[in-house]
Amino acid sequence: MEIEKKFLVKTLPSDMAQYRKKDIEQGYLCLNPVVRIRKSNDDYILTYKSLAENHADVRINNEIEASLTKEGYEHLRKKTDGYIIEKTRYIIPLPDGHTGELDIFHGRLKGLYFIEVEFTDEKDAAGFVTPEWFGANVSGDERYANSYLSQCSRLDAQMHPIR
Repeated sequence: MEIEKKFLVKTLPSDMAQYRKKDIEQGYLCLNPVVRIRKSNDDYILTYKSLAENHADVRINNEIEASLTKEGYEHLRKKTDGYIIEKTRYIIPLPDGHTGELDIFHGRLKGLYFIEVEFTDEKDAAGFVTPEWFGANVSGDERYANSYLSQCSRLDAQMHPIR
């Protein structure tokens, strides 16, 4: 079970070089339920996700991940629907002990930034206080789902990336 919130970003943290990062490439084999392949640095992952609950401020998914070989990933990459998403993910420790995963998109989605925070349970999610640099909570807005973004040929101007 994955319990997460997704936020826009008002300003990027200073000194991004201090944070661990992952260069990610991902594509989708199916959108409902979501079947995704991902290359994260030198790791290759197959993910199955199905929506358990979606509220305006939190998203709860059933999620299963399995390792892939590089060859398996490359074979499945040719079968993806839509566009491949390219992004850099920064792993940012937050003052309250949570971890933020800040995604900075490249290519056709350049200019889009958002941060996701995962929680242990719904009570943990409900009590989360956002840091000052976080923007609007877009957890319930499907336009910010990576599976939706994989179908977009360009960034939607209404998505309010950092200016």
